[in-house]
Amino acid sequence: MTQDRLDAISVGIMWDRLVAVSDEIVSTLVRTSFSTIVSESYDLTVALLDADGQLMAQGTYSVPVFMGTAPATLQHMLDVFPSSSLHPGDVVITNDPWLGTGHTFDINVMRPIFYGGRIVAYVISITHLPDIGGLGFGAAAREIYHEGLRLPICKLFEADQQNDFIIELVRTNVRAPDQVIGDLMANVTATKAGEAMLTDFLTEYGLEDFTALSGEIRDRSETATRARIAEMADGIYKNQIQIEGVDGPLTLACSIEIAGDAISVDFAGTDACVRRGINVPFCYTRAMVLYSMKCLTVPELPNNGGSVVPITVTAPTGCLLDAQPPFPTGARHMIGHFVSPLVFGALAEAVPDSIQADCGMLDLMTFQGTHRDGHDVSTIYFASGGFGALAGMDGAETTPGPSNMAVVPVEVWETLTSTTIEHKALLPNSGGLGEFRGGLGQEVVIRNDSGHLMTVFCMANRTEFPPLGLMGGGPGRAREHRVNDVTVDPKGHYELAPGDRITMIEAGGGGFGDPRNRARAAIDTDLAEGFTTSDGGSGT
Repeated sequence: MTQDRLDAISVGIMWDRLVAVSDEIVSTLVRTSFSTIVSESYDLTVALLDADGQLMAQGTYSVPVFMGTAPATLQHMLDVFPSSSLHPGDVVITNDPWLGTGHTFDINVMRPIFYGGRIVAYVISITHLPDIGGLGFGAAAREIYHEGLRLPICKLFEADQQNDFIIELVRTNVRAPDQVIGDLMANVTATKAGEAMLTDFLTEYGLEDFTALSGEIRDRSETATRARIAEMADGIYKNQIQIEGVDGPLTLACSIEIAGDAISVDFAGTDACVRRGINVPFCYTRAMVLYSMKCLTVPELPNNGGSVVPITVTAPTGCLLDAQPPFPTGARHMIGHFVSPLVFGALAEAVPDSIQADCGMLDLMTFQGTHRDGHDVSTIYFASGGFGALAGMDGAETTPGPSNMAVVPVEVWETLTSTTIEHKALLPNSGGLGEFRGGLGQEVVIRNDSGHLMTVFCMANRTEFPPLGLMGGGPGRAREHRVNDVTVDPKGHYELAPGDRITMIEAGGGGFGDPRNRARAAIDTDLAEGFTTSDGGSGT
């Protein structure tokens, strides 16, 4: 097929094929990974970019917001290693928060794809590592230097030759080094698999490169996005919310301007950074905005660079959403995830039938210690609150939003950590009331049966400000952490002696619409399923 014969049908077929290639790279990454963070929780992203650094496709089961960071990360890499200096077999990496995804715990691995003697594409694979040294993955850090090894942009492989120094540097600085290096090399393997599949793709379709196809995909997505934006009423829409801080509440603010077929989002009015690891580099803030707008415009289209073109994002330098070094950013999701409800709240007037009530959000805990058989443990437990309700739809129970990590199966978690999940149950009445009910939260109790001290880093939000309902819907139940039945600081870290328990009370999603309008059949079903009780109590 020649470059000038990319008709609509051919574009559709090849577009689907590129997404399938992305998904197969994800599958390779998952199969070769060493940690449950990747193999079970899917805290990962695979992105395919053309020779100009434009995003063509992203793995279907990838962290969606990284469609906003991967192209920027590639440009940073090319600033250090221009395309003319790259060779087949090169692999470039970094975990710098301001060049990657916002914190040191994500490793970004890039491989240039050569075909016919020149670069035709780039594959970027991103995963959250089990450890990167320092204090560990949590919100306890006071400076970025507490958060572990920060790798500048460097070559892990040069012309297929491994840089052993970098491998040894990482191994020397981390807990659970076999898992960390194993996951790092899984990223390398995934990009190598991507190289084979992308070059086979070009051969099969008789293309010299991806330029024409990438342009068609992005142009069609941009056109569709602009059309959806143009359906929204022009105007300036504002929102301001308070969230849990360190010494008191913190304010996030935004102003969104819709003008024709373009949108600009500004975060002026947001509070300044704090000396805890909850600050958010702008790369992550922008990515969260792009994801939120994707949900409101063309969620049915696979992620690519075209859908982000009509959206401009700005934030005051030094605010919580544009953190600068040396402010710590390890738990940047604790604030960054609020960008979506902040944006949704601002646009509730413009597109009320498309806006979601607040989600209970993800809850992450890092467990570090020693397994009963003697090996190191450093991993993350993911739990979710309830999904926020929408017009015409109840929120799903214990479903994450705005991110999409999965929980590790109980049997796998217990085997790998020598802890015991003593109790796990839905929480009746935790979802916000409404014409459409918020999704239920849950209670999870984990007991330390390792025979050793185990350190747990908590990274919980929604503890003081529960998920809000929308259009008259009620709030969901707030989140809570307990150690041995005593409520603790949701941003703290704790040592669990053998036999100690930590409890996660997960927030319910907000409700949508006036509860008096809820269908009688839906009420009866909720009562029959135990989702609600006749007395409306907490169920705990």
